[in-house]
Amino acid sequence: MTSRVALVTGGTGGIGTAICKRLAKAGHRVATNYRNEEKARAWEQAMRAEGFEFTLVPGDVSSPEDAEAMVRRVEEALGPVEVLVNNAGITRDSTFHKMTPQQWTDVITTNLNACYNVTRPVIEGMRERKWGRIVQISSINGQKGQYGQANYAAAKAGMHGFTISLAQENAKLGITVNTVSPGYIGTDMVMAVPEAVRDKIVAQIPTGRLGTPEEIAYSVAFFVADEAAWITGANLAANGGQYMGW
Repeated sequence: MTSRVALVTGGTGGIGTAICKRLAKAGHRVATNYRNEEKARAWEQAMRAEGFEFTLVPGDVSSPEDAEAMVRRVEEALGPVEVLVNNAGITRDSTFHKMTPQQWTDVITTNLNACYNVTRPVIEGMRERKWGRIVQISSINGQKGQYGQANYAAAKAGMHGFTISLAQENAKLGITVNTVSPGYIGTDMVMAVPEAVRDKIVAQIPTGRLGTPEEIAYSVAFFVADEAAWITGANLAANGGQYMGW
């Protein structure tokens, strides 16, 4: 398999870390961004202890200027970005009738606008080289909605609209653009939820368990592989059967 330069946004989180590791194991040179340097360096040390070397660059994906500077730093360190995984995301949950403009804007900006902010600086290079892999990490809640997450569901649904438009524009240039929509994953954030609440979530999942970050990372690696060149504009629903559709 050809070694590529991969940028994974939000790579220091639970799913992001698993994606970084999976791509590194596949032989790719992996970079990710951070906003909190102290936490990032602690993460970097933990990864080195496991035998992984990642390139860490500062960058706030919600800012177009910051995102472009982040991409340029990756390029200076590793070379042109050939694989992009738009994984960074936040939640600011509230029922809509109580949702503040800031809660709406924060989620749309970080989860959806970031797809533009980070992809725009890499897409022209991919088109020139006639090869690229772009993967968005959406969510089951972008497909089925979720109480208290109008902002999050709107952003995650919008990510797939972005995916299928970008896929059409770049299909003839060797660039694939796809989405992975995870269901409920056993990250630290989910495991911090009271057990009774987790049990209710699991009861709705046909497989009878939460997913793992590694299972989402596998889904991303599937799209990134050279052999996946004929798959573009697709959404892979990795949710244990909780939401099924065509």
